[in-house]
Parts: sequence; structure tokens; C-alpha cells
Amino acid sequence: MSNELLAVLEYFEKEKGVPRAEMIQTIASAIRSAAEKGVNAGQELRVEINPKTGALNAWSILEVTDSISDPVKQIPLEKARLIAPNVKMGEFVEKPIDPAYLGRIAAQTARQAIMQRIRQFEKERLYDEYKDRVGEIVSGKVRRRERNDLYVDLGKAEALLPYRERVPGEEYNPGDSIRCLLLDIEATNRGPELILSRSHVNFIRKLFEIEVTEIHDGTVQIVSIAREAGYRTKIAVNSADARIDPVGACVGARGARVKGIVKELGGEKVDIIRYYADPLKYLEEAIKPAKPLNVKINTAAKTIYFEVSEEDISVAIGRKGQNARLTSRLMGWQIDIEKVHKVGFSDHVQAAVAGWNGVEGIDAQTAQKLVANGFVNPEAMEGVEESDLVAAGFAAEEASSILQKLTESKGGSA
Repeated sequence: MSNELLAVLEYFEKEKGVPRAEMIQTIASAIRSAAEKGVNAGQELRVEINPKTGALNAWSILEVTDSISDPVKQIPLEKARLIAPNVKMGEFVEKPIDPAYLGRIAAQTARQAIMQRIRQFEKERLYDEYKDRVGEIVSGKVRRRERNDLYVDLGKAEALLPYRERVPGEEYNPGDSIRCLLLDIEATNRGPELILSRSHVNFIRKLFEIEVTEIHDGTVQIVSIAREAGYRTKIAVNSADARIDPVGACVGARGARVKGIVKELGGEKVDIIRYYADPLKYLEEAIKPAKPLNVKINTAAKTIYFEVSEEDISVAIGRKGQNARLTSRLMGWQIDIEKVHKVGFSDHVQAAVAGWNGVEGIDAQTAQKLVANGFVNPEAMEGVEESDLVAAGFAAEEASSILQKLTESKGGSA
């Protein structure tokens, strides 16, 4: 038993970084607890382990009394003085017991308790080691799959990549290398658990910080990121240094930097745009290559309405509305996109007819007839005589009435 315990102590001290003193205390406590519930039920025990040899020693703690009501917990004075000559009534003595007497069942229970406590130690060490690395990218190998979740070996710890944090379409098998964002450390009944993510927007942010020196040193700032993992990401960047092109810095020479990121993302499309504080300029950058027309901005409500040409509508909205959603999230504004309305001949006619509404007594039918004959508005009637209207197909009486109402309208406006 001593050799086995010594091997356990040495292994966990060297390989897992668990101090020997902590392990000794844990193992001794586990053995004591197991023994008190097993063949030594009812007894109060003290267990010690020699840190150098791994030797196990145990004692039964007994109360000295002259009237024995519980022999498991009490000892008569004469027997107690064989152990401790100066002991007095009411005091306690520790009677050595053979560790083997703890029993096979107690030893098995102790082994289970030891392994459970060791796992708890590892979890606690895990938290201490990784708590300051939350938000960073970590690398490992896929160890196994359980349902749609992946367990990843990080070397010193095992982490979980839940299905909800995976990228649609990405498949990994045991043994595959993988890079993830250390998203969180969750408290569970089994201790802290490392949670990974490849779909979080901060995974993109960290990839750019690693790949782009100017972002890492703060020369270029990532202002905003919008992502639909596995499909498309939009990232807005800016620089306080006018000499630096933030988009060019992120793209890299011949696209080398962004290509490395896209490769890591399995081909996910990445749009890098320049940030502008002016929402109109920001929109123009974010919606490229489409061109926004007839833009209406409500700054208070943070809403933007704009139109695009028929050729640009599919580009602006994107597949299943993806580009519009990403643009809205990137800017932090609600956007409303419509196809530009082309004004045709009938629209001009209707506008001309409406122009006659200002002349009292000219009904819609008469206005339409006037417009159809080239009299597109009241101003176009300058110098027109009754004979001109008759020649255009109006009855003499009708022509006279039109000219009279037009005169009255001009007089009223005067």
C-alpha cells in the first residue's frame, strides 16, 4: 500500500502540479472517511501518511471513562494508561490500529474517494491556470465526440466545444487539430469546465489580432463585427493615424493576411470595410458594391431608409437577407431597403393632372383631357383662347367655362 501511495504522490506532484502535502491530506481524509463508514463504523479515526515513504498509520480516538456504554468510542482508564500513562478520566487517547484492519471494502471506497478528490484537484488547478486566458485562442486535438459536442485535449486540460458554439458545416474527427476561442469557464457539479467556441464574433476578433500586427499594437482598431458563422462576416476597422490604411493593413500584401483567416474559417466570406462616424458614409461602405439612393436617416431612432437600383437589390439584401442583416448589426442601425421606383409616362401624366387641383371647378376628368391635349398645367394656358380649346375637342361652352375658372383662380391668388 505504501509503495502505491508513494507512486500516486509522485505522479500527481510531477505531472499534475498538485503539491504533495495537499495530496497527503486529501488521501488521508478520504481513507479516514471511508473507514468510519465501513468496518470501523462509529469509530473516530486519525490517519496519517508519511510524505517520504508513503507509509500509512492509523489511530482510533477513544474517550477515557470508568463506565463503558460504547466500546467503539470509549476505553476504560486502566487500558488507556497502557497507551498513555498520564492520561486522566474524561480525556482522549489515540489507540494505534493496523491499517490493514481498515478492511478491503474501506480501501476500495477510499480509492474511489481519492480519485474523485484528485479529479476535483485537477479541476481547481484547471480554473487557476485558465481563468486569465478566457477570451484567448487555444489550440488542441479533438479527443472524442459525444452526440454533437466535441471534447478537445488542450494538453493540460480537456475542454468542451458545444454544438451551439460550432460552425455549421464544419466536421472534426478524433485526432484532428483545432483552434478555438476559450469562451468561458462554467461551474458544474463536477467542477469548472472549459467552454470553447468557433462561432463567436470574438473568435474573428482574436484571429485578426494574431494575424494583423497593426491591430495587435493598437494602430488599427476593430470598431464593430457582425457575423453569421460559416457564411459571412463583416468587420469595420479604423485608424487614428491618417497615414495608415486600416483596410489594407487587414487585407495584407496580395491578401495574405485575410486569406490566412479565411482558411482558418473554412472559406467563410470576410468583408473588411472602413468605419466612418457619418452614418451615410458608413452605409455606403457597408453596402458596397450596391449604391444607396434616396437615403433618409432618422438619427434619433437610428433608422435608415434607402433605395437601390433593380440591378443592386439582390446584392444589397443578400442571400436570404443575410447582407442586410449583417449591415444592420455592423452599424447598429435598423435599415430598410427598397427597390428604387422608376417614374414612367403614366406617372408624369398623373402628376400633371394633380397640378390642376389648384384650379377650383376643374374636375379630374377635365384635367385629364387638358393634359392629354398638351395643357399640362395652368401656367401652360398662358395666351390660350377659346378657339384653341374648341380646336382641341372641347365644346365652346366648356372652353369658355375653363377659361373663366382659370381667370377667377388667378384673380383669387392675386
